[in-house]
Amino acid sequence: MNDEIAGSIPKSWELVELADVCSKITDGTHKTPDYQQSGVRFISIKNIKPFEPVNWDAYERFISEAEHRELIKRCKPEYGDILFPRIGTLGYAKRVDFHEEVSIFVGLGLAKPIREAVLPQYLEYWLNHPTIDKLSRELANGSGRLTLPLEESKKLPVPMAPLAEQTRIVEKLDEILSDLDAGVTELKAAQRKLAQYRQSILKAAVEGALTADWRVARARSGELRETGADLLQRILTERRDRWEAKQLAKYAEQRKTLPKGWQAKYLEPTEPSYENHLSLPPSWASATVDQISIAQKYGSSSKTNEDAGGVPVLRMGNIQEGRLDLNKLKYLPKDHQEFPDLLLEDGDLLFNRTNSPELVGKTAVYRSEIAPCSYASYLIAVKLTPSFFPEFLSAFINSVYGRAWIKGVVTQQVGQANVNGSKLAALAVPLPPHDEQQEIMSRLDDQLRASFHEQAMIERGLRQAAAQRKNILRAAFAGRLVPQHPNDEPASTLLERIRAERANQTGAAKPRGRKPRTTA
Repeated sequence: MNDEIAGSIPKSWELVELADVCSKITDGTHKTPDYQQSGVRFISIKNIKPFEPVNWDAYERFISEAEHRELIKRCKPEYGDILFPRIGTLGYAKRVDFHEEVSIFVGLGLAKPIREAVLPQYLEYWLNHPTIDKLSRELANGSGRLTLPLEESKKLPVPMAPLAEQTRIVEKLDEILSDLDAGVTELKAAQRKLAQYRQSILKAAVEGALTADWRVARARSGELRETGADLLQRILTERRDRWEAKQLAKYAEQRKTLPKGWQAKYLEPTEPSYENHLSLPPSWASATVDQISIAQKYGSSSKTNEDAGGVPVLRMGNIQEGRLDLNKLKYLPKDHQEFPDLLLEDGDLLFNRTNSPELVGKTAVYRSEIAPCSYASYLIAVKLTPSFFPEFLSAFINSVYGRAWIKGVVTQQVGQANVNGSKLAALAVPLPPHDEQQEIMSRLDDQLRASFHEQAMIERGLRQAAAQRKNILRAAFAGRLVPQHPNDEPASTLLERIRAERANQTGAAKPRGRKPRTTA
């Protein structure tokens, strides 16, 4: 790739290594520090993104002033230095554009540009070039969590333009990309508004506001029939009837006589024990997931593979915005021993029971988008009574009310948040009449479909902006963004001067160790 880069740059440029234009390249401390409640900020990869202000809240840690003084003896981030990730997500950089003193963790690398050779802004732009993204991954170790060795990062190529041209490139990039960034900011703001809009219609749906006009019209026409309370009683009767039929079938199969009082062994489902702070319409009722469900199962913990000839396994990542995303599927063999028990059926509700707090409770409904299909162990599949729409339950769990419930019942274990099946079964949800459920889901589906279409257009715009940014950077570092001036000092001359200065500094350094012994 170096030959390719060298062949694409102007004659007045030079292709060098990152170490040639930096006085120091190092990384953060390899030891977990002694965190404090306050003090000097200690930052990680989570705090930085290219060309964005440092997100102090993404990873908020502090260390003592004394420990900071020890750490900066080896690694001292200063204004104009370049931070780049070495572990995990690779291929980008962030210039230190703040004056606050910080220390950094091992996952971050630190490059100190030689200001007489390269402008920090120029180097920041280059280290966000698609070439660096590709090379960082190629030079990294590991197959899952990639690690870019420090010595390899020092070898990253840098197309070095004359210093005066670097200034022109930075000024032009600032101008062009600021306009592009403004457009991206607007698109992301629209994304946030769409997310808020979806939450607002989920809230309206599960508290009855979405169909308030429908109820008024039905009442005027005298068409209101079964209430939520009526529906609940019917569901509970059907639930008991199913249990009794199952017991009768079991005893018949075993050719046994039913014991006296066998019906008294029926376990009543959990009843609502708290309110969700909803003011429900008078025709609605409240029920627990246990009351409206037929079965609840945990998914498979078996190791999956990439063989698309097998049975797809839905995972937490396949639940996005209350819908199933069938990209990036994993598979189990068709003859897997847990089948057919762990094959999903149409209408099964999938609930993510464990992960980080913000991801626990992600819920969607399987509608035979791909069949046969299974699901992973950190998902719970709930089969509901035919009289209750699973999409309504999904909407409730994904709404602000569902999120508040999860926050109240979640437990934390070794960095993982958990909501088990028992807690899910005890969740109290609104119970509209069956025909109103149908009307709610029809209206909700129309509005969500329109919002997701708009979201797809926004995501397309963001992808186009990202592609445009890459093309602009490619043009800039191929010498096509600004003109070359014949009076600019060539990069080769500048490099020779820098190398001579380095050599002089090395030669002027005093030798260490004992003085040579002299003899009389």
